[in-house]
Amino acid sequence: MARRDIDPGLPIKWHPVSNGEFLPPPATPLVREAIRRSHEELDARARHLGIDRRRFLLSACASATMLSVLSACANEEATSEGERPGGSFDVGQEATTEPEAADEAIGGDELVFDVQTHLLEYPEGASPSSLPGFDQSDCGLDDPLDCYRRPTFLELMFLESDTSAIVLSAIPFPGDLLSPEVMAETIRIGEELCGDGRVFMQAQTNPSAAPPAQLRESMAQIAEDFPITAWKAYCHAGGPGWFLDDHDPSAPQVGEVFLAQAEALGIPRVAVHKGFTAIGGTVPDAGRYSDPVDVGPAAAAHPDLDLIVYHSGFDVGPAEGPYDPDNGFGVDRLITSVRDAGIEPGGNVYAELGSTWRFVMSDPTAAAHVLGKLLLHVGPDNVLWGTDSIWYGSPQDQIESFRAFTISEEFQERFGYPALTPEVKAKVLGLNAAAIHGLDPAAGRCRFDAGELQEIRVERGRKNQTFGPETDRAVQLLRARGEPWERLGG
Repeated sequence: MARRDIDPGLPIKWHPVSNGEFLPPPATPLVREAIRRSHEELDARARHLGIDRRRFLLSACASATMLSVLSACANEEATSEGERPGGSFDVGQEATTEPEAADEAIGGDELVFDVQTHLLEYPEGASPSSLPGFDQSDCGLDDPLDCYRRPTFLELMFLESDTSAIVLSAIPFPGDLLSPEVMAETIRIGEELCGDGRVFMQAQTNPSAAPPAQLRESMAQIAEDFPITAWKAYCHAGGPGWFLDDHDPSAPQVGEVFLAQAEALGIPRVAVHKGFTAIGGTVPDAGRYSDPVDVGPAAAAHPDLDLIVYHSGFDVGPAEGPYDPDNGFGVDRLITSVRDAGIEPGGNVYAELGSTWRFVMSDPTAAAHVLGKLLLHVGPDNVLWGTDSIWYGSPQDQIESFRAFTISEEFQERFGYPALTPEVKAKVLGLNAAAIHGLDPAAGRCRFDAGELQEIRVERGRKNQTFGPETDRAVQLLRARGEPWERLGG
């Protein structure tokens, strides 16, 4: 069977999947029902239009159909509980069958700047046994390792999504699957594909793994050798647990050394993992160190340094609700840390959505709370688009879902959440990241127009698949084998 004849699967990927840092919970009743109805509606619309199912599933109309179905299911579920959903997807019925209407609902020509992406560049000749060991790690290519390598990654990001620019996160030590050399070569190829200034790279740091003098020296060396745009840190991995603000004297006192050196080297931008605490990290009590409690104080002590909080402190567990200063879980932890430190919206703390948006985009009420809280308390200029791909495959479904999403007027009135206007969405999707990374929004767009990209996607015969573990067992197997994924997940 030719690749272009393969059933591509549903275009909006709601099924459980993880980046390797959390156990993917089972699909909710809402998601299960939305998937069931989507299959029926997609088949019916393909027949109505007189086109084959595969081609329809690769169309914007199919994505619009699924988002319309999810909105209807969420409304029914909320109504049965005497409530109304906090958000919905603004796609009319005409978008489910008319390409122009679908493009109006979920398309766009804005800059999409993804500040959290990953690839695994396995060396040539490596054995497929290097793969994590779960079913979807084989994407159908002749060499399964190619599913995670640079060519597949670049195709997923730049050809199979509307992504305009990316940050590769992060740079582990030389010899790993995302080394500085791999990063630099990816930048070169990305420039050949769609022009200069579209691929940025971070430097991985492990501040607690070496004495302060060695940390300073290694940071200075990598800043000299590579065109890095930010520093990446995990407070709960790569060495003993530590905090950005050194508030705990029993932990290594390396936060201030690290942040001061970042500023001294003229690269005052730090991306730090905060959230997804259940199983992540390589130290005892890892969740204590991936809590964003230290973000606000560190940002206040370094007003000229940008702190990009990967995952925004989000965690798997109780559904997100209105902000509660007494809630020590999820996004509220970040907001409390920032507020208590006196950091105003629009300050030097940035909330990033990698894995977070993918997790909540199938729950319109939780999505409304997450986005609404971050926009209100961190600011519309300080929420950054990130997807944590390659683990979720092409991020196109995340982009389309975000474009169509709206926060209900009721939630705006009750909780003070801003409306998700086109201007706000454009900021989140790319303009905010462009501002802090020094990217000209006009120069960052790919040379292909929307029509050309859509035709490329259809002709390439892509599948709408994910690449991360989909079950608890797969995550545990991944971590038990000690894959480099642990350091690259986000």
